[in-house]
Amino acid sequence: MTGAIWHALSVSFDMFWEILWPLALGFLLSAIVQSIVSRNAVASALGSDSPKSLAIACGLGAASSSCSYAAVAIARSLFRKGASFSAAMIFEFASTNLVFELGLILLILLGWQFLAAEFAGGLLMVVLLAILFRLTLSRRLVDRARRQAERGIAGRMEGHGEMDMSITDGSFLRRLLSGRALTSISHY
Repeated sequence: MTGAIWHALSVSFDMFWEILWPLALGFLLSAIVQSIVSRNAVASALGSDSPKSLAIACGLGAASSSCSYAAVAIARSLFRKGASFSAAMIFEFASTNLVFELGLILLILLGWQFLAAEFAGGLLMVVLLAILFRLTLSRRLVDRARRQAERGIAGRMEGHGEMDMSITDGSFLRRLLSGRALTSISHY
C-alpha cells in the first residue's frame, strides 16, 4: 500500500516537473510580448480584414495566451482602438485555442504528432471563422458593434483588457532590458 502511494506521488511530481518548465517559459514569453508590444501598434496592424492582418491577429493571439475573460476584454479593446472586427475575433479565438505554452506541454507529454494535430485543427478553425465572417458580416452590423463598443460600457473583466503596461521607447533590446519592462513583465 505504501509503495503504491509513493509511486503515485513520484509520478505526480514527475508530471509537475515536466509541465512546470514549458509553462514558465511560455508565460515568460507571453509577458515579454505583452510588455514590449503596445496595444496601439497591434491595433494598427489589425486594421483590415486582409489575410495578412488576420494571420498577424492569429499569431499575436496565440502568443498572448489569455484566459477566456481577458481574451474577450482584450479583443474589445483592440476593436475600440481600430482593429477590424474579424481581426479582433481571430485574436480572441487564437488566444484561447492556439496557446504556445500549452503547445509545449502537449509536445512534452503527448508528442509532436498530437501537437501538430492540435495546431492544424486550431488553424483550420481560424480559417473557417474568417470565411464565415467574410460571408455573413455586413458593414452595418460591424458599424453597430463598433458604436456599442465605443459607448465605453465596461464589463466585469474590462479592466484586465485595458491594462496596457507596454514599453514603447527605444530599441527592442533596450525596452526588453529596462527596469520598467522587467516590472511590467513581472505583473503578467
